[in-house]
Amino acid sequence: MINHRNQNKLRSFFIINLFFTIASFSLYQIAVCNSFEKPIKIVTNNWTSQIILSHITGAIFEEMGFRVEYHPMDSREQWGGIYRGKYHVQIEVWEGNGSKLFQRMIKAGGIVDAGNHDIRTREEWWYPSYVEKSCPGLPSWKALNNCYQLFVVPETVPKGRYLSGPWGKPDRARIRALNLKFKVVEMKKAVDLRERLKQALNKRQPILVFNWTPNWTDVDFEGKFIEFPEYTLECETDPKWGINPDFHHDCGNPKNGWLKKATWSGMEKEWPCAFQTLVNISFNNRMLIHLIYKVDIDRQKIESVASEWIKQHALTWTKWIPNHCRNHLQNR
Repeated sequence: MINHRNQNKLRSFFIINLFFTIASFSLYQIAVCNSFEKPIKIVTNNWTSQIILSHITGAIFEEMGFRVEYHPMDSREQWGGIYRGKYHVQIEVWEGNGSKLFQRMIKAGGIVDAGNHDIRTREEWWYPSYVEKSCPGLPSWKALNNCYQLFVVPETVPKGRYLSGPWGKPDRARIRALNLKFKVVEMKKAVDLRERLKQALNKRQPILVFNWTPNWTDVDFEGKFIEFPEYTLECETDPKWGINPDFHHDCGNPKNGWLKKATWSGMEKEWPCAFQTLVNISFNNRMLIHLIYKVDIDRQKIESVASEWIKQHALTWTKWIPNHCRNHLQNR
């Protein structure tokens, strides 16, 4: 028989367990509610594809019940904010312009590599194919000094113009290392670079410009990248490497580069379902080119393009959401 003292002990034990069970559940509920109340801050940069993918990613998070904020920021200045947790998501890190700082922050422990898109990238000097008729030897970089006069404009006389964008590429170092008869003219905004290129293409004028793939030029316009000496890390770090023993950057940019996603290191703990979804998100070249074309050529608004994509491709993006994270989505 259980005496009264043992009954009291059992009753007390049951009450204590019940208290901690309720308390733990309440804390869990508070944590879940807080995870949906605290906004996920997505960095947007100054080029079309990155902004489109940021808005599509944000829309997916919102469909899952999360709050989202977008924060425009220069790609060179974003890393400190992500490292400190002031911002949380970067959906499009190009190997060509973000690899060094990205890898440095990962080693420091403040940023997490959230995986690759199914995309191969390239960033390089580019020209329309019709220029080859006036400049035999292209796309080899060695042909440039034989026909630099084609690219001379009043602001660069007596040198040819290479039109670049606001992304801090080492073009001047390359021109010096390869002794090219060109001068860099930088556009302050990506849209200005795009409009200069479109004008030249429409008039079939010679132009040498910074370009990349995937981009809208992959659709309707034939062109080629300049083939510089093959890139290696030593090209940037050892001046004795390559054809010029006195200077760095006597090579081109990386070919077949990766396109990655990055997050603040605390995101997985703060928003585990959003983090796991981000890891699964993967666009390919064809998908991205189509989205860019709608904005840069068809002149549709980025928000509209992102919203339309979400509506038309539910079978794609819902598969990116892990099964155990879909309950809230199904209740919306």
